[in-house]
Amino acid sequence: MSTNVGDPAALYRMQIGAYVKGRLLRTPGAFKVPAQGLDIFIVRDFLSREECAAVIALIDKDRQPSGLLAETPDPEFRTSESCNLRLTDPINIKVEAKINALTGIDPRHGETIQGQRYAVGQQFKEHHDFFYTSEPYWPEQERQGGQRTWTAMIFLNEPEGGGQTFFPKANVRVTPRTGNLLAWNNLTEYGEPNTFSLHTGCPVAGGVKYIITKWYRERPWGWYAQHGYTPPGSPT
Repeated sequence: MSTNVGDPAALYRMQIGAYVKGRLLRTPGAFKVPAQGLDIFIVRDFLSREECAAVIALIDKDRQPSGLLAETPDPEFRTSESCNLRLTDPINIKVEAKINALTGIDPRHGETIQGQRYAVGQQFKEHHDFFYTSEPYWPEQERQGGQRTWTAMIFLNEPEGGGQTFFPKANVRVTPRTGNLLAWNNLTEYGEPNTFSLHTGCPVAGGVKYIITKWYRERPWGWYAQHGYTPPGSPT
């Protein structure tokens, strides 16, 4: 497979995939998960239990039923609650800075962190984090920063049962462990959408599951420019 390397966006998507992969391979406490067709890493104890508890409190303060970019006839497709964490909360600023420092991606390319809460029976069925350019939502997402590149997810607690993150095509199943970070490239080495990144948030069988997710774009995320906000650590 090949891509148009004359396209700056395509070249960036290839380069950022290799750059973050190399960076994570050199990160103490990080390890590459054996996976079919997917670059995926776990970083153990990325957040402390105290940091996780503080973020959980933010999620509980603002959570509401999770939404979807594209309509689906399945009412059980995504049944969690979620919220975008407030940019003014000190703990969110700290966590954002830690994730940005880990990946090395320009902070302006990162969306705000989304917090998610799963009660017993709640789930997020099989989906990709990359955008489908054929969908009606794409023109707006293209204006807002284009395609997603890397995903960083952090488990904030350990439910009593269930709640694994499962990648069926890559043959990877990750059990929530408090403070662990899971990161994967949504694109192939050629910068194209990687179908092996298909994943699901399995139903919680006992207790409650909390996670946060941060997505990165191929270009600076448009929300920042619209609202005059510069993420900590951005180039001046």
